[in-house]
Amino acid sequence: MTIQWFPGHMNIARQEAAKRMETVDVVIEVLDARMPKASSNPMITELREHRQRPCLKVLNKADLADPAVTKAWLDMYNRQDGVNAVALSCNQPGQASKVPNLCQPLAPHRNSSTKPLRMLIMGIPNVGKSTFMNMLLNRRLAKVGNEPAITRMQQRHTLNDHMTLIDSPGLLWPKIEDPVVGFMLATIYAVSAKVVVDEELAEFLATRLLARYPQFLTKRYGCVGVDLNGESVLEAIAKKRGCLTKGKGGGLDREKAAKILLNEFRNGTLGRASLETPEGYESGA
Repeated sequence: MTIQWFPGHMNIARQEAAKRMETVDVVIEVLDARMPKASSNPMITELREHRQRPCLKVLNKADLADPAVTKAWLDMYNRQDGVNAVALSCNQPGQASKVPNLCQPLAPHRNSSTKPLRMLIMGIPNVGKSTFMNMLLNRRLAKVGNEPAITRMQQRHTLNDHMTLIDSPGLLWPKIEDPVVGFMLATIYAVSAKVVVDEELAEFLATRLLARYPQFLTKRYGCVGVDLNGESVLEAIAKKRGCLTKGKGGGLDREKAAKILLNEFRNGTLGRASLETPEGYESGA
């Protein structure tokens, strides 16, 4: 599955980010802790490295991810030059407030009212940037929604007399060619639901979960057997939840079963699951 979903405002956002990169000190890249690599936009890395800007990688929604896998990601990122990383859940009070102080060591020369630390928050859609902004500022300034492309323009905020923060729209890259990355991003609503088919997406997710967390599927839906695959998991969910198509003698409603699996993964009901590990990635990626 190759995804091409690059609304016009994202192209404008990329141009604005490139200009803003000239005048910021630290980039805060918000990632989804369940898939830090897949949710990292290579264009963001390209822009900040071109200007030699350090980065704080925020692995958000850590309460939904496998803690052992998250630790492995943090260890990998914190070994990189010019990079710090932290795992947190921005919807939990107090956690977002840790971020500015973690940015300060990355630009120690910017720490006064005359030279305030200038931070730019970036990330792909639906990783929680707006929630992060609202929690950090302790007031509702950014719109929040479980869909991509909520924030559409840069917003500048003063945190205190020596720190400023600039929010930016969610930014994807124009063509997502790796089908695995495309499917993973679709599972967290980072791309529009209009460009994927729920059944195909749920079969991908089920296959991923079978390889990593089969116990979650067994406990939640009664999925057992050595020959399970994505298709049979959806059938098991449909039987367990009584998902039937309308009409006399209706069969299993796979689309409804797919929505159940996707929703229960997205909201954490299924369990704390990470869809990728740092194994196999280069340390500088």
